[in-house]
Amino acid sequence: MRNWKISAQLGAAFGIVLLLMATGLVIGIACLQDIAGGGIAPELARRIESTQNLMVGFGLLALLAGIGCSVWLSRSIMQPLGEAIFIAETVASGDLSKEFETERGGDFGRLLRGMGEMEDTLTDVVTRIKASTDSIVVASGQIAAGNQELSSRTEEQASSLEQTAASMEELTSTVKQNADNARQANQLALSASEVAVKGGSVVGQVVDTMASINASSRKIVDIIGVIDGIAFQTNILALNAAVEAARAGEQGRGFAVVASEVRSLAQRSAAAAKEIKGLIDDSVGKVDVGSALVGEAGKTMEEIVSGVKRVTDIIGEITAASHEQAQGIEQVNQAIAQMDQVTQQNAALVEEAAAAAQSLQEQADSLSQVVATFKLDDDEELAVALPRPVPVQARPVVQSVPPVRRAIAAAPQRKPAAAITGTSAASGDWETF
Repeated sequence: MRNWKISAQLGAAFGIVLLLMATGLVIGIACLQDIAGGGIAPELARRIESTQNLMVGFGLLALLAGIGCSVWLSRSIMQPLGEAIFIAETVASGDLSKEFETERGGDFGRLLRGMGEMEDTLTDVVTRIKASTDSIVVASGQIAAGNQELSSRTEEQASSLEQTAASMEELTSTVKQNADNARQANQLALSASEVAVKGGSVVGQVVDTMASINASSRKIVDIIGVIDGIAFQTNILALNAAVEAARAGEQGRGFAVVASEVRSLAQRSAAAAKEIKGLIDDSVGKVDVGSALVGEAGKTMEEIVSGVKRVTDIIGEITAASHEQAQGIEQVNQAIAQMDQVTQQNAALVEEAAAAAQSLQEQADSLSQVVATFKLDDDEELAVALPRPVPVQARPVVQSVPPVRRAIAAAPQRKPAAAITGTSAASGDWETF
């Protein structure tokens, strides 16, 4: 329709020019007729008439030339211009599924070929953009799903770490309590060891005392033996004195009484000495038994002291190990607390990444909608070449999101199109390919 308007405007311009020429021609003929009607010579009238005929012929020839120029201009200017306008309108409408070819030469041919190449380049660019956009949509969807799953797993891990941290705190308090108990047991063992050592020294002193008592008892036995011997000899002397008193008769009677009393005392002393000796022997036997028992008690106390020392050493080692365990568990507790903080930070970062991936997906969808306004030739082949979204399934362990295949389809092959000929343009029907 626009081409017909332009053709009509050019035709009107040429018509005005021809009308002016025809008007001038008519005025000239009228002037010649006026001159001829004024009564001039026949020869001059014939010349005027021939001039009029010549002017009419030139006018008709100019009219035919104007019509020919109009047709030539329509074919040489309007048709290429219409083709260029049609290409521009087709591209502007977003339809990139057609190809335009021309066999024209000259500037208009270069213009049409340049516009066709521009349309081909734009088609290739839009095709690649669409393929990349679809790949970005798929990749952003997978990233968003992976970030969502990673976010849930990170939250679960954070919850588990919190529970582990609470358990480690309880274990730390228990180990500290055990360490305190072991320290107190170590102190008690040290006190018991000191008491056992003191008891061992006291038992040693008792053993020494019993040995001294045993020695004193043996000395007493010896002394009693001496007393017994003296009593025996006194008894013999008393007997001898009694015999001598009997020989003396009346004169030795008093001495006999004294000798009898001395003998009685000697016998009593001997009996007492025997009883004391028996008691001393019994005491010595008991002292020997007591010394043996005290010796065994001393050995037992030495063993007790040695055992208490070993127990003290073991409890000391247990105390040191409990202290080291308490320190180690405290370090583990601190490490778990740091891991909990890092996990919380990771959870926040994952949420931010999920939000960024969601925003990227929305922007990719918007870009895909913008690119979808262009009509391409091989949309189905392009859709087949694009990667399909992979459904994200829950996994027992955290794994990295698989890399997204970015398959950018090549520009689709275009079907060969027929050339735009001048005949079709002359008839007003524009063929598109």
